[in-house]
Amino acid sequence: MTSIFAYTDGACSGNPGPGGWGVLLVAKDGDTVLKERELCGGEADTTNNRMELTAAIEALTSLSRRTEIKIVTDSSYVKDGLTKWIYGWKRNGWKTAAKKPVKNEDLWRALDDAVASHDVSWEWVKGHAGHEENERADKLARDGMDPFKPKKKKATAEG
Repeated sequence: MTSIFAYTDGACSGNPGPGGWGVLLVAKDGDTVLKERELCGGEADTTNNRMELTAAIEALTSLSRRTEIKIVTDSSYVKDGLTKWIYGWKRNGWKTAAKKPVKNEDLWRALDDAVASHDVSWEWVKGHAGHEENERADKLARDGMDPFKPKKKKATAEG
């Protein structure tokens, strides 16, 4: 039986600042990896939470048909948002319990829509703790951010 996993991560240089998202999609049969696909991208001015959300959205929207998938994230913000908090937000018209607008509502709505198209389960892992696939997703997120980071000026003979 084939199992599909999406290892997702977001990164930001400054918060806000240039950011990136990364996804490692893995199809496995037991412990045997059948196929892998890497995705990444970024934005010039964003936050880490927006990139974490974008990674999960991109993982799901990259799938061409309804899929049973486990999303593995080091973001409790994303996991708890989708498995706990979103029900209250929707009930309260996208307001928090404190009656304030939900931050990143646009991405939460997009993720909610993407999740509805699949059979999704969630797993949280500790970030930067040696989890191989999470480390690869982190590298993809940093790669996605690179084009948006300010270029360092080269030293000149005059300067």
